[in-house]
Amino acid sequence: MSLPRCFALVPAAGTGARMGANLPKQYLLLGHCTLLERTAAVLAAVARIARVVVVTAPDDRYAATLRYDPKVQLAPVGGATRAASVRAGLDALGAESDDWVLVHDAARACLTVSEVDRLIDALEHDAVGGLLACPVADTLKQSDGAGRVRQTVPRDGMWRAATPQMFRLELLRRALDAPGALQEATDESGAVEAIGYAPRLVAGLAGNLKITTPDDLALAAAILAARGELE
Repeated sequence: MSLPRCFALVPAAGTGARMGANLPKQYLLLGHCTLLERTAAVLAAVARIARVVVVTAPDDRYAATLRYDPKVQLAPVGGATRAASVRAGLDALGAESDDWVLVHDAARACLTVSEVDRLIDALEHDAVGGLLACPVADTLKQSDGAGRVRQTVPRDGMWRAATPQMFRLELLRRALDAPGALQEATDESGAVEAIGYAPRLVAGLAGNLKITTPDDLALAAAILAARGELE
């Protein structure tokens, strides 16, 4: 019997409305490459990842014009939500039920190969799977909904979820097929938690930020420049 393989899945069917740009944020430039090209290139550079599947919207006009590693495959099957895109992408992977799927945000273009290797090392024998995350260092405030502080929330034990999030294909499929998951789940870990599992937290790097606003794009450029990776 063959050993389980690792596949990467990148949901990239969103519009990135909070960026305020005239095209989806995954196609904005970070140096001379788009966010999506950088993200896909990092995942393709991980030796243990067999294939990278990028899930785009069916009417996407940009993805096919970009340059990718031969390990990268486009799947124009994206849905109305992130969870719907991931669920459609699972069917496009061509993976077995026991294979691992690493779901990663297209807008996290500062990911490193070493982080992905550390995640796989930590989870390859785990019964559930898990995700990269960072312990929260800031003091947390809960709003009252009117712009004032309702209370200070204890930060002990609090982590900021990141990606990749790594689960067996069959478990992830079952989690996303649960009632309401395609509309309500904001990440894969949340969907898996909702059916009774406790994913493992694997410490990642703070530089693996999700690029959502123009300020985030500038910060990502600074991070890559400091690494000497901003071509």
